[in-house]
Amino acid sequence: MKSWIENYLKAHHAAIDSIPAEGVNKLVEVLRTAWKEDRQVFIFGNGGSATNASHFATDLGKGASDKLSRPFRVMSLNDNTGWITALGNDYSYEDVFVRQLMNYARKGDVAITMSVSGNSPNLVKALQWSRAQGLVTVALLGEKRGKLADIADHALIIADSHYGRAEDAHMTISHMLCYAFMEQPGAVES
Repeated sequence: MKSWIENYLKAHHAAIDSIPAEGVNKLVEVLRTAWKEDRQVFIFGNGGSATNASHFATDLGKGASDKLSRPFRVMSLNDNTGWITALGNDYSYEDVFVRQLMNYARKGDVAITMSVSGNSPNLVKALQWSRAQGLVTVALLGEKRGKLADIADHALIIADSHYGRAEDAHMTISHMLCYAFMEQPGAVES
C-alpha cells in the first residue's frame, strides 16, 4: 500500500505540474473582463466536476467578490436540483445545462465547464450553444481532451486521464483563479 500511495502522489504532482500557467493567466483575464463588464459567469460539470463547479462558483461569488468593490455575477448550473430534474425528465439529460443557459445567458457572458473525458453530451451541447450565442467558452479537461477541446475558446488540458487527479488539478485551477482576485484585487480593478 505504501508503494501505491507514493506512486499516486508522484502522479498527482505530475498532474498539478501540468497546469499551464499561461492558460490560467488568460482565464484570469477572461474573468477580469467579465467582472469589469458586469457579465454573468456560468460554471457546470458532471459528477465530481459538478461539485467542483459548485465550489468554484462559491469561491468566486463569495471569497473573490468580498475583496472587490462589487461582486462577480456567477452561478453554478449544477445547484438547482428541481430545475435539473425537470429538464432531464421533460427533455433529456443532454439538455440540463443548455436549457438553463437559454434562460439566463447573454452574448459576452462566460460559460465554464469541467470534464475529464471532454465528451459528455450535455456539456458538449451547452458549450456549442454558448459559443454560437457569443459567450466566451472555457473548458478544463483531462488529457483525452475530447470534443470540448475543439469547441472551447480556452481549453486547459491536464496531462492525466485519472478522474481523481484531473479533478484535483481542475480544483487547483479554480482556486488559483479565485485567489488571484482575493490576493491581488488591485490588479483587477485597475
